[in-house]
Amino acid sequence: MLELPREYHEEIVAHAREDDPDECCGILAGQDGKVLRLYRMTNVEHSPYRYSMDTKELYTVGKEISDREWELMAIYHSHTHTEAHPSQTDVRLATYPDAYYILVSLMDKENPAVRAFHIEDGTITEQEMRVVDA
Repeated sequence: MLELPREYHEEIVAHAREDDPDECCGILAGQDGKVLRLYRMTNVEHSPYRYSMDTKELYTVGKEISDREWELMAIYHSHTHTEAHPSQTDVRLATYPDAYYILVSLMDKENPAVRAFHIEDGTITEQEMRVVDA
């Protein structure tokens, strides 16, 4: 189960709203199952239908995560017009089987849905996610 600090849950939703109508994307990193940092990433696609993280940012964030001896815990992105469920493109591009994939849907902009999944070998498994006060 993923325990997501409320501040990061709120930050993911805020990021999705700010980047709308384009998809947003980012990374959560931490240690021992505890999320310690959220990294907002630039979606170089600038698209409402897909995302791709800026490679320079990805390198910098990856180095910081490694230097701190953290782990990449989750990758998040938004769906601007569809539900919070991995698309076929999301499944095809999923390369971190141990990471959570967090999706936020802006179908209902007043009440965005946020859900977590594991994606491994093309199989999508919804994961329990609990928003916790830090």
